Amino acid sequence: MKHYITEINPNGTIAVDDTILVKEYETTAGSKILEGFVPLFSAEAVERLINAGYEISGKTNVGEFGLDLLGEFSNSGAVCDGEYLVGAAADLIAKGEIKGALSVDLNGAPRRAAAISGIDFIKPTYGTVSRYGVIPCACSGEQIGVSASNADGLKELLSVIAGHDDKDGTSLPAEKYEYSLDENVSGMKIAVIRELYDKASDGVRAGIDSFKEKLTAVGAQVEEITFSLVEAAQTAWQIALAAETCNNVSRYEGVKFGYRTPNYKNIDELYVNSRTEGMNFLSKAAILYGSDVLSKGRYNYCYDKTLKIRRVVHDAVKAVFSEYDAILAPACGETAYVPYDIKDAFSRVFAESIFTAVPNLTGIPALVTNGVQLMADVYRESVLLSIAKSAEGRE
Repeated sequence: MKHYITEINPNGTIAVDDTILVKEYETTAGSKILEGFVPLFSAEAVERLINAGYEISGKTNVGEFGLDLLGEFSNSGAVCDGEYLVGAAADLIAKGEIKGALSVDLNGAPRRAAAISGIDFIKPTYGTVSRYGVIPCACSGEQIGVSASNADGLKELLSVIAGHDDKDGTSLPAEKYEYSLDENVSGMKIAVIRELYDKASDGVRAGIDSFKEKLTAVGAQVEEITFSLVEAAQTAWQIALAAETCNNVSRYEGVKFGYRTPNYKNIDELYVNSRTEGMNFLSKAAILYGSDVLSKGRYNYCYDKTLKIRRVVHDAVKAVFSEYDAILAPACGETAYVPYDIKDAFSRVFAESIFTAVPNLTGIPALVTNGVQLMADVYRESVLLSIAKSAEGRE
């Protein structure tokens, strides 16, 4: 399966995942339901890169609505390197074919992809990069992030796209954000969350241990902590994700744009058959679960409670960052993944989301480098970039 859904410019250096609009090029979010949808404008982040002189190489393959692990359930098929699944954009960067990429981090897929392929990815603080021009699923936690081969590449591209955008109602007010690779890592305190470390495979834990040695070698202090809310954060984010996805994809009914079933005799059949034929099992499972948690009998018990848990987790994370500069954790549970049956996807994706849920739920930045994940308090991307840069210097 080719990495690009649409190749735009063979000389381009920046890829854009197929959840992000590029003017006049088909954008499907990896789903048959959006087959044939051609946007009339580009996402704000894309426009900023183009205006800064970068050229778009093409639209890269993603899993349907970004809900899966690594893009394995795209309508166009999975991307593999040999027998193992890879993220399309991450693999292109790892092979030196492009400089960087824009990807939407909805449920951690770009972070997993970066860890698997050995490149860097940063999901910045929620609201610092415009979401205008993203096909929405879970608006309260999804965020455009940047992939590159190293921390310098992340800083370069993130500096271009970050800043306020009037077109995005969730955009934070600062016009520009300044990022640094030069913060003093020596003396920083880094927390390793025991609950996440213990859930990862031996290979992933070995990567964490190796990164801890690099941090210690440059003078950082690394300590293990317990964070008992990781499972609550995982569940809360999956409920919020499913509820918001259910709400957002309800616009795809086979009438205004995208795929329309040829098999209908009335409006009800048009809606039902278009959605049934146009979406995969994982998306349907998320939609059904979202419908349930938003229903009259379940709203207070599930969705409303999720919002309260989000606040509790947010406050607990703040408490950690009052003592530590960053958190070190696995980005995923395994060092490699093979294709699997889509009927197992809902449980597989839920299990893996424990490693990525906290940043999506709370809006904090997260960076993947050397196969591990770093998290910091809001607006502290420079801490993450500096740690990544420091570790690169130890390779």
